[in-house]
Amino acid sequence: MSYFSKFPLMVYDIKGDENYKLLPDILRRVKLRSGLRSGAFLFDNYDVKDGERPEDIAFKLYGDAEFHWVILMTNNVTDRYYQWPLSQPQFAEHLTDKYGAGSEDAVHHYEKTQDSGPTSSRDNSHLVECNEDDENPAIITNRQYEQRKQDEYRQIRLLDRRYLDAFVDEFESLVRV
Repeated sequence: MSYFSKFPLMVYDIKGDENYKLLPDILRRVKLRSGLRSGAFLFDNYDVKDGERPEDIAFKLYGDAEFHWVILMTNNVTDRYYQWPLSQPQFAEHLTDKYGAGSEDAVHHYEKTQDSGPTSSRDNSHLVECNEDDENPAIITNRQYEQRKQDEYRQIRLLDRRYLDAFVDEFESLVRV
């Protein structure tokens, strides 16, 4: 099932020439219920591998790449290109495009450690931005900053396949309302 195939159709005049077409009503939105989002027994943690796409994971987990939208929706990914981890070549290109050739390792910001400390090895909540004249600030480069964002995107949760049919059924009923 493709994501938009379950959306109701609407009449739309694309060019304003009174040549109407039936199109999926893409303005419909369905949000994952907060209770479902916090249901730890429904999800497994997963680290996206380099170059792995939502379609690849959906095929491996659900047996059908068309369920990629379930993975994106359950992880609140609204922009597939900027909220999903980039492959290494894409990441290198992104750094150059965003910061300019030769500036990938320039200073992005300074930070220091709070007393509370990290809650896990990947948690950076104990780090706070500061001024360069603060006592012993750490230099964070553009590359380090962007890599942290990629590492966050890499950590996703996958809906247990036992609940896939119920999830899809509820999605279909909600989008049709």
